[in-house]
Amino acid sequence: MIDAVGPGVIGLAVGDRVWLFLSAFQRPTGTAQEFTILPIERVAALPDGVSFDVGASLGVPALTAHRALTVHEDGPSRLAPGALKGRFVLVAGGAGAVGHAAIQLAHWAGATIITTVSSAEKAALATAAGADVVVNYREEDAAARIREAAPAGVDIVVEVSPSANAALNAAVIANRGVVAVYATDGDGRLTLDVRQHFGLNVRYQFVLLYTFGAAALAAAVADVGAALRDGALPVGSEAGLPITRFTLEETAAAHDAVAAGAVGKVLIDVTVAGL
Repeated sequence: MIDAVGPGVIGLAVGDRVWLFLSAFQRPTGTAQEFTILPIERVAALPDGVSFDVGASLGVPALTAHRALTVHEDGPSRLAPGALKGRFVLVAGGAGAVGHAAIQLAHWAGATIITTVSSAEKAALATAAGADVVVNYREEDAAARIREAAPAGVDIVVEVSPSANAALNAAVIANRGVVAVYATDGDGRLTLDVRQHFGLNVRYQFVLLYTFGAAALAAAVADVGAALRDGALPVGSEAGLPITRFTLEETAAAHDAVAAGAVGKVLIDVTVAGL
């Protein structure tokens, strides 16, 4: 919530509910504190009725997911209801924070969503988020299951582990499809069969929130805002994103939980003295 605004600020005012992004990027501190000062360009309105838990869960995951879903050669460059109708989206690691946001945004935009997970528990989370087909890659022939759901291949892959999944992606990608890579889980090096990808005109697009440009960032913020107003980005176990909570004094423990691979979202509850 906004406590004060500087001169020249328009569109937001004291008392407005907001969500933040890039809070610590090129700045000395983030938001694990009672008060923080941010440029207005890194603050967006949180619609009435949307919880602060949702607002705190957006940031990097939602904006990254938006970018990954909008880099296909044939578009769309913006998301809205119906924008991905007829498209098949494969989300690797659908129980992770970015994977969860990608499922929710793709569902809101009308795509058919396939996701891969490593356990029955994570499958339940991905299903709750809105995935249409959930594949346990440890127990099933992932390529066969994906091809069964998308006979012509998947149009967009939202990829967390490009090295480990390179062969699978090559087996299921559609002609002119894109693999949008937002992380390097497992290995930072990637080996591809060049001839196979030539034949399908496949694009690999690397996605990093901090540097993907002002226009793409503004589009993502606007579209995430629209999804919020439509109630498309809920959090909590029932929505596929369990919440683990810590107090402000437990911030170090919260970081430890993230480093240890906590499933879902880790949030820090900040209580401002006197308010």
